[in-house]
Formats: sequence, structure tokens, C-alpha cells
Amino acid sequence: MTKPTALVIIDMLNTYEHEDADVLLKTVSRALPAVVDLLERARERNVPVIYANDNYGRWRSHHGELLEAALASPHADLVEPLRPDESAYFVVKARHSIFYETPLAYLLNSLDVTSLVLCGQVTEQCVLYSALDAHIRHLSVTVARDAVAHIHEDLAEAALRMMEINMSARIVPAADAFG
Repeated sequence: MTKPTALVIIDMLNTYEHEDADVLLKTVSRALPAVVDLLERARERNVPVIYANDNYGRWRSHHGELLEAALASPHADLVEPLRPDESAYFVVKARHSIFYETPLAYLLNSLDVTSLVLCGQVTEQCVLYSALDAHIRHLSVTVARDAVAHIHEDLAEAALRMMEINMSARIVPAADAFG
């Protein structure tokens, strides 16, 4: 990618204590190796890494508390490989889009980022709405197909197709996301 790019990891710091968690856990386990690969390659290339994570209604929490809760959960094995390092950025969100009432647009502007690589969960919800909000902000979007998790496979496939056709997103394997 020739444009200044950031990797955005969506909602992967998760305790999985919610409806649909059992279904989601299966696809998160499949997507995790590709997300870890993206994270490692971003760090090697000095690509900014931004964790955009739901606050799960914990209005007095901050990113450290969200991470601690996820690492203390029975599914810490899905979180530990993605532990943010000291160079990571963090945006707490309360709704589906990574942009909705968050400082993300300001952060991206301050980093001169014009292109995003999205990964995480849930393809047919947060990833889709985040890609749409990035598109309307004239940001280029790449979605790493094997680094996103879903609840409903048919909706996830439709969401990926919508992102590609309606939002001009690149839908590629994680191995091709930065190239």
C-alpha cells in the first residue's frame, strides 16, 4: 500500500460473555492466526496499530481495564496473542462503528492515515459499519477476509460483498493486506 495505512483491530479484546458468544468463538478461533499475523507484520513495518474496542456498557472503564477483564476471562487464550504493546493506540467505542462518537477520525488525521486495514469481529456488524463509515470519510479500506470473525456466515459473506462492491473495499487474505 502506498497510502499511509493503519491496522485497526476491532473488538478482539473480549470476554465473550454475551449472546451469540458460543457461535462467535468458533470463528474467532479460526480468524485469530491471521489477526496475529497482521499485527506482527504491522509492528515490523511500523504501521500504526489501533485497537477499537467496545466498552460493553462499562462507562467508567478505560482500555487497560477492558484488557484486564478480557485476560481474566475463560477465553484469555484468544486475547493474549493480541495484547497491545506500548506503541498501540486505543479507541473505546460504544456502538457498532469504530467512528461513531469516537476520536478515531481525529487520530487518523493526526497520523496522516488515509488507508485502513480492518480485522476483528463481527464481520456482518462492526466490521461492516466501520468500513462504511471509513468509506464515507474517503478512506481506503482493506478487509482481511481470513482475519474477521462472524456470527452468521451468510450475512458475513453478504457484508464482505457489500464492502467490496458498494464501498470499493479490497477484500483480500491477511497475507496480502499490506501489499
